[in-house]
Amino acid sequence: MRTESDCASGRQGTILRTREMHHPAPALDFKDTDDPTEGIAMDQAQDTRSAVHKALTLNLDACKYGTIAEIGAGQEVARFFFRAGGAAGTIAKSMSAYDMQFSDAIYGTEENRRYVSLGRLMKMLDYEFSLTVERLAEIRSKNSTFFAFADTVAALSYSRKSNCHGWLGVRLQLYPGAPPSDIILHVNMLDHETEQQQEALGILGVNLIYGAFYHYRDPKQLIESLMDNLVSSRIDIDLIKFSGPYFEEIENRLMNLYLVHMGFTQAVMFLPSGEVVQASEVLYKKHVLVIRGSFRPVTKVNIDMINCGSRQFLGANKPDTKQVMTLVEITMAQLMLGHDIDDQDFLARVDLLGSLGYTVMISNYLQYYKLQAYFRRYTNRNMGIVLGVPNVKDIFNEKYYDDLEGGILECFGKLFSGKVTLYVYPMYDRNTSELETIQNLRVDHHLRLLYRYLVENHFIVGMEGFDKELLSIFSRDVLRKIKEGRTDWKEQVPELVANQIVERRLFGYDTE
Repeated sequence: MRTESDCASGRQGTILRTREMHHPAPALDFKDTDDPTEGIAMDQAQDTRSAVHKALTLNLDACKYGTIAEIGAGQEVARFFFRAGGAAGTIAKSMSAYDMQFSDAIYGTEENRRYVSLGRLMKMLDYEFSLTVERLAEIRSKNSTFFAFADTVAALSYSRKSNCHGWLGVRLQLYPGAPPSDIILHVNMLDHETEQQQEALGILGVNLIYGAFYHYRDPKQLIESLMDNLVSSRIDIDLIKFSGPYFEEIENRLMNLYLVHMGFTQAVMFLPSGEVVQASEVLYKKHVLVIRGSFRPVTKVNIDMINCGSRQFLGANKPDTKQVMTLVEITMAQLMLGHDIDDQDFLARVDLLGSLGYTVMISNYLQYYKLQAYFRRYTNRNMGIVLGVPNVKDIFNEKYYDDLEGGILECFGKLFSGKVTLYVYPMYDRNTSELETIQNLRVDHHLRLLYRYLVENHFIVGMEGFDKELLSIFSRDVLRKIKEGRTDWKEQVPELVANQIVERRLFGYDTE
């Protein structure tokens, strides 16, 4: 049987003849010039060279063969393969079905009529991969590995000026005759010009196909390669899913955490089941209540904070409870140990919170006004933030707003715009044993009137109905007791959490 390299080399004559049938790759050499846009042109050329080179590498690999189907922004990914030359060596078919009736006739209808959706993407991959294998498996080389790439995208247009996003995916065989595996992405396109969005989408699509074939043994390297010759100001990748026989051992939660760690996105979410979910699926037109913490581990006081905040949030806004999404949020700063991520520590926190029924959000947002802006991408309904007295003190620390031209006033203008309320949980001062609430909380003298304004106008609201018996519980104390081998910590966390910590020996627990 011919090896994969034999398969490629045996096709050189065919590839060279095929290249003559397509437009040659554009010349990308730049001359010396006084043009002030030369630097920009060089950057764009580098982007193009890299994508064209990857596409050409695939085109010259005669064992990789498949279909590219794109909806919504033109055939941007296929275009790179044709520009590289020799596309007939890789592409069996490229197509776009822009009209809804044509799209439905090929892939089936969408009950929610949302064509830029995960459901539509999966139907595209199902159809195109099955058709490719059905028609070509018996006539192609036995060394062939088939694939289908698909994307469905809402890009800038005359009618769409914002919220440009899309789903991309590749289904592929990683060795001849193997059952297929999938890699799925959700992206937000951030360029301000249509052509720039199209170019970025094309580069990302080529990176995905190339990475899926050549980096599949190292998922982190594959993820890093997705942004080759792209920057986070152009593309935001806020979800990635690996599935299928070859990727059974990949932990998708860690892969999505890696997206945040690498700066490819600012936040990712996990359902109570642990499944990775795209933010719009859980936040669209929902009222949002969020609590930030370390949850290492989650304690009874954390649960009381959520319950008290929820009661007041529901009482003040009177929403349909089905339209309220409660999130627990952990910032990356609370996950980092030095410069590394403790994978097992991270998974333990997500698992414990999920077992209690909470959706978990991991973010890079240290400042609350940025968190508010993130939620406003998906909903314009009421938002509540549950926090403790120490967090309020941090919010009134002006050093955190040196990057804002308007300082702390700009921060509050952004934070409290559009139905946002802070629900503040009290605490006992460990030095004085005094109960600190919003009524006696001290801020810098020159900010006291600003603080009073926010309290009196109910932007900042004190918690009611809290359990005073729980106020002495702190996660860091519980964690210390677990590591010291004490047992009294079990009374300070939910029973379900205590059982899992013991059974799985989490957070340094050791029975010896």
